[in-house]
Amino acid sequence: MRAVLQRVKRASVVVEGDVVGAIDEPGLVVLVGVTHDDTAEKAAALASKIWTLRILRDERSCADEHAPILAISQFTLYADTRKGRRPSWSAAAPASVSEPLYEAFCAALESLGAKVERGRFGADMEVTLTNDGPVTLILDV
Repeated sequence: MRAVLQRVKRASVVVEGDVVGAIDEPGLVVLVGVTHDDTAEKAAALASKIWTLRILRDERSCADEHAPILAISQFTLYADTRKGRRPSWSAAAPASVSEPLYEAFCAALESLGAKVERGRFGADMEVTLTNDGPVTLILDV
């Protein structure tokens, strides 16, 4: 699994004019990509790493601050752009694999005590956020 984390002051996701997920206080936006060999164990490990990673202000973690997380599934994190001008998406797992693992990732965060807001899997989403720092990290498990 791959995740892009952005420390934010606030963020929201809109689908077809409706807000489907939002955080109105400092926390993280996490874009989550799933590849073919990912497992529920990898989803849990990624969730644990993100929950305890000390990237909030004053080297605090989401666990320390009980900071909210807005998790958004994003298959484009596995784009291969090495050849030509058109990305290949072959490394991204199909929805039948990635949707359950995205949900497992969110559930693992919640089981750790996180308040998790979500995007809508497979939807065309408008993501609005206010970066804090900015702090942006890429994690692979």
